[in-house]
Order: sequence, then C-alpha cells, then structure tokens
Amino acid sequence: MKIHDSDPTRTSRSDALARLRRYAPVPVDVLAEIVSRDGLCFWAFDRADMSATPGQDLPDRELAVGMCAGCPVTDQCLELDLRTAGPATIGVWGALPENDRRALHPVWLRHRGGDPR
Repeated sequence: MKIHDSDPTRTSRSDALARLRRYAPVPVDVLAEIVSRDGLCFWAFDRADMSATPGQDLPDRELAVGMCAGCPVTDQCLELDLRTAGPATIGVWGALPENDRRALHPVWLRHRGGDPR
C-alpha cells in the first residue's frame, strides 16, 4: 500500500515506518528544533511562491511535491506531525498531504505500541 501516488519512489507505508523507527527515542522538542531549523519550508520559501496563481492554492499533494523536494528533514518532520497532530493533522508535513498522514497515523501508532511519544 502506497503512502501517496505522486512520490516517484513509491514509498510504501512499511518503508516509511522503518525510516521513522529511528526517531522513536528522540524527544518532541528536539524534533521540533531540527525541523524548524533545517526544514526548507521554514526558510527557503516565500508563502506567495506556494500558489499556482495568485489567490489560488495548490492542492496539498502538489504542494508537498514542490515544497518538500530536497528537504533534508522530511522524516523528522513526518515523525513530529504524527506525534503531535495525529488524526487532526492539517497541511503538508514530511512531504505528505494531510489525507495520507491521517491514513498513516493509526498504522504508525500500532507500530509504536499505541504510544505516540
């Protein structure tokens, strides 16, 4: 089962979960610092660049592809969102649109033994 179809590498949920496993012991505040310091979306993009046409927002899937391409902290970003927002997630985090993260969250939670922290 794929996380999202727009990913050229066709990352599976199990691949994503395997990559995220290494961040399980990392505290939320450390993840937040890393993502805010190194995430491309925090410093490399002008919010005006995130629209296809002035006044029109890109769909989350397209925004994720363009905004997160080459970002060095997509896994940390995804881990942070799964821990802190879970099913209430909005926007793009970890190169995934919200619907994909909502679908991934219960699977991620089961793999963590029901404990998001």
